[in-house]
Amino acid sequence: MRGRWAAGIVPRNFSWILEDHLAIAERPGGHAPNHRKVRRQEEILWIKAQGFTRVISLMSSPHNLYVYDEFQLPFIHIPLSPNADLKIFLPELYAMFSSWMENGDKVLVHNEDVSDQLVGIMAGYLLWTGLLPSGPQAIAVTERLVSRKMGSNGRSIVAIVTNFAPPETPLKIKSSTNSIR
Repeated sequence: MRGRWAAGIVPRNFSWILEDHLAIAERPGGHAPNHRKVRRQEEILWIKAQGFTRVISLMSSPHNLYVYDEFQLPFIHIPLSPNADLKIFLPELYAMFSSWMENGDKVLVHNEDVSDQLVGIMAGYLLWTGLLPSGPQAIAVTERLVSRKMGSNGRSIVAIVTNFAPPETPLKIKSSTNSIR
């Protein structure tokens, strides 16, 4: 493949949460009725070209995960069911995020779409790591990063995270800067 398509296209609703380390997007190819195979392939090409070393799917179903194998892109499926106990799920997820980034991984997290739930999970992560000191600040910064307001579902996730114990060691990612943008 040559030309501008060789590098693929940016996934829909792509946003950096921690620049060059952690990003979110809707699932490659689009969500349910809008899903397109060609678009999925183009978006995965872009993900690879940007140097992402790990894709995390939070979708409750394993739809299209085989495509990551076809493109030799490491992925992990961590299904987030609608009935998941977030008090258990989130600390484990956040510890994995931190571990991967501390090991130099560039992580892209997706769900079916970029929902309040996904945005709330990311705001909660910024709060949990101590990168932001309060829930309202985590919400405001994350809203700015994803260019949209967070609804009650996302805000309730941040409220849950305010009760978590912080990680034993602060997030240390390998880069020239540890800023949130």
